[in-house]
Amino acid sequence: MTSTLAVPRTDAETAPWWQAGDSLQRFIADKVAGDLVRLRPGERLPPPAGWQQDMEIGPGGLGMDSLELVTVATGLTEALHLHRSGIEDYLLMHRRLGDWTQIAARGLSVFDAELTFHTSGSTGTPKPCRHALSGLEAEIRAQARHLGPVRRVIGMVPCHHIYGFLFTILLPRFLDISFVDARGRMPGRVAAEMEAGDLLVAVPEQWALIARTGPADLTGRAGLCSTGPLAPDLFAELIGRGLSLTEIYGSSETAGIGWRCRPDEPFTLLEGLSISADGSRLDRDWQGQGQDLLDRVELSGEGQFRLRGRRDSAVQVGGVNVFPEQVAACLRQHPDVTEAVVRSMTISDGLRLKAFIVPVSTKDIECLQARLTDWATMNLQPEERPKSWTFGPALPTSALGKLSDW
Repeated sequence: MTSTLAVPRTDAETAPWWQAGDSLQRFIADKVAGDLVRLRPGERLPPPAGWQQDMEIGPGGLGMDSLELVTVATGLTEALHLHRSGIEDYLLMHRRLGDWTQIAARGLSVFDAELTFHTSGSTGTPKPCRHALSGLEAEIRAQARHLGPVRRVIGMVPCHHIYGFLFTILLPRFLDISFVDARGRMPGRVAAEMEAGDLLVAVPEQWALIARTGPADLTGRAGLCSTGPLAPDLFAELIGRGLSLTEIYGSSETAGIGWRCRPDEPFTLLEGLSISADGSRLDRDWQGQGQDLLDRVELSGEGQFRLRGRRDSAVQVGGVNVFPEQVAACLRQHPDVTEAVVRSMTISDGLRLKAFIVPVSTKDIECLQARLTDWATMNLQPEERPKSWTFGPALPTSALGKLSDW
């Protein structure tokens, strides 16, 4: 590894991603932790960033039972396409993270041309999104060109989602630079310890925390933001402190589509991609295929576009797509709830969800809130759980009788 600012290398110089440093073990740990969180609502797991090779997957460690083991092993097999090599049965015979890493490496040595990521989902099963590795590498080559020289990548996001995989696994490998896993640390402190040429990969909520507690002068440092919209005033404040910040637009389905470096600028379409004239469809992705866009897109010039809101009413919480109406529908199933509406909080309030509840009875609201909080822990994913509860005899409405904010 080099300590100087690095520029993109040629493909001939790069080893497979799963041979680069601890990338494969990190991917597996994040994937296992992500799947276990879904299987065990409300349970706290040890942070995957600290898992070592001897981490026990069964008793004495993560404590997976036989059903969890099969489910998690299947998820890993699907993500890395281990079934293409026929090696996936070995995952059920071994119980240590290091063993799984070796098994996966053997499988990838036979087939590593595709990966499957999942949308974050909200209610129901996350959607699988298959990508050719060559397409992801093509995006990284394009992203690296406009990012310019980088000394070191610092990541605060998991790498089994497409954003983390692209920029905390493929980008360091492509540039042959070191990667620092900064998860589990205070975002403001991470920003304070960045050095000139460092690139920090984070999500909007983390950038908001950096704005609150990070250094006033971010000159010489660079950052990436994706997974959800970055509030324009937050964007302006960070670049006003000297940060070179790039916002990336894309999704698990499409990978990266465009980028911009100022909040008032349109996104620039990454080279090699094209959008339909009506802005509804990505006509050509990294694999030469087309697919519908999740957002309303307005073309604003040659190779440039602006976003005009989601088509499916999803919001992003911690990089995860969440559907407030579906969360509200879930809350309405509680026997103490007559009506419920859910909205996202502002980024300054934490960019989580808030709920307005019309209870069956207005007696002892404090106890009701405690019951609803416990119920949400058991029935909703972490990103879906409201962090603010408001109770009233009727839903808030405007003078015209339409639902209003509270």
